[in-house]
Amino acid sequence: MTAPEFSRPVRIDTIGERPRQLGIAAEEVERINLARRFGLVAIDSLAAELALARNGDDVTMDGTLRARVTQSCVATGAPIEAEIEAPFDLVFRPQPPAAGPEEEIELAAGELDVVFYDGAAIDVGEAVAETLLLNLDPYPRAPGADEALRAAGVKSEEEAGPFGALAGLRDKLKD
Repeated sequence: MTAPEFSRPVRIDTIGERPRQLGIAAEEVERINLARRFGLVAIDSLAAELALARNGDDVTMDGTLRARVTQSCVATGAPIEAEIEAPFDLVFRPQPPAAGPEEEIELAAGELDVVFYDGAAIDVGEAVAETLLLNLDPYPRAPGADEALRAAGVKSEEEAGPFGALAGLRDKLKD
């Protein structure tokens, strides 16, 4: 496994019960490599202010992520700039024992923001990078994207849905 592009390991034994404030920011080479990994045109800035606190083996991390990114329009490929400011609240928890191949692991709704770790450190940089990825627009559209899609023969949701199909049948019956 390759090392994360934006790695900021924090040793667990340096985190106490009282929140520890920390600010991190990605350097230019880290942003370039993250942009490549995430399929972005560019990441102009990526930083986070966070607080770490320990409760037994669990470590909580909450804070705010701020980033400026450039994505490609899904229809035209045109660059689209976006500013992201996203709060986060994560729990780092020791990796559970290996499950058998047929055994499923169930996560409750409150456990969806759990990051498992093994070893003596957590990587807050990778957690921030993954939080950025989760907050990107999955289908960015530039002005004029709808027209480009129509010109390429892509139907709108209304045209492709069940009511669009019924309207098409109605039009055929009129002929």
